[in-house]
Amino acid sequence: MTATMSRLALGASLACALGAMAATPIQAQEMEKCYGVAQAGQNDCAAGPGTTCAGTSTTDYQGNAWKLVPAGTCLSMELPPASDGTARKASLEPLTRDVPA
Repeated sequence: MTATMSRLALGASLACALGAMAATPIQAQEMEKCYGVAQAGQNDCAAGPGTTCAGTSTTDYQGNAWKLVPAGTCLSMELPPASDGTARKASLEPLTRDVPA
């Protein structure tokens, strides 16, 4: 192999390695289930009774429907009040509020 070919091979290998590093996240963010924050049809999988999987919640802020959110952010989410004016809170456990009949 000539010196030019060796340099090209080394350069290509280096470019591939750098490209792989750029495409791989350095640290994956931890996520947690947060109940009562999903809009209708925007929940993640297994929302609870009356739903089968992702996107099957039928009510905004349905208490038994969850979304994955960055760990540590669920309990501090600000939600709009319910139609009767009561405050809504997110939860790390399923809720009984806003569950369709």
